[in-house]
Amino acid sequence: MKLKLLTKTNIEKELVKVRLKGQSSENTDFLTETFNDLDIKIQNDFDFDQLETHKIYHLEQIRDVCIRFRLRFLDLKYFKNKLPESALEAVNSIEAKHNTVLTDFKIMAPSVLFRLERKDDPLLFVPIGNGYYYLIHKWGNDLHPMRSILMWPFKNIWNLLITLLGVSWIATEMTPMGLFTKTPDTTSYWMLFFFMFKAIASVVLFYGFALGKNFNPAIWNSKYNKS
Repeated sequence: MKLKLLTKTNIEKELVKVRLKGQSSENTDFLTETFNDLDIKIQNDFDFDQLETHKIYHLEQIRDVCIRFRLRFLDLKYFKNKLPESALEAVNSIEAKHNTVLTDFKIMAPSVLFRLERKDDPLLFVPIGNGYYYLIHKWGNDLHPMRSILMWPFKNIWNLLITLLGVSWIATEMTPMGLFTKTPDTTSYWMLFFFMFKAIASVVLFYGFALGKNFNPAIWNSKYNKS
């Protein structure tokens, strides 16, 4: 029996899941409700009748996915990669269709793409007002299928603590008690466990402070933190 291979993570599909999860009958026609409000500041002069509503996402939906997968949502000027020809063609096509010039581009991508040239699943957005963004184009490779699990410890201090306790327990279970005492007992086991926890936590804290690491909610829209 062949094991089913894990499929890579498509960030656009994850955005759709978040939007559907929070969608209700009260906001299905949010375009009409939101953009007919005269007090709303409109960004980018779209013809709203021609917008593809499935490409519109609220900032909170983008934030949710960024935090879960440790992504950034920053201005295009911070993006270290060049936009591919397909993205430029998508921009030109939308500008021609809506008879406008798009501005204030945003990129949603892994932190490393704002420091190095790589091709991991960037998404190009433009703001359309009232906290909503329009997805212009997606390109590159999908993310590793285990990324959300690997990034889970970095969501907050409690997740990190649970992870450290789990890793410490595994390390304790794998370490022969006979190396430390000739009469293993419960007290010796817990002493070894706390020793492992202290050692692993010290390494993690040193790594975090030395490299300027921070938790996902603090970096998703920050242009200052390293990663």
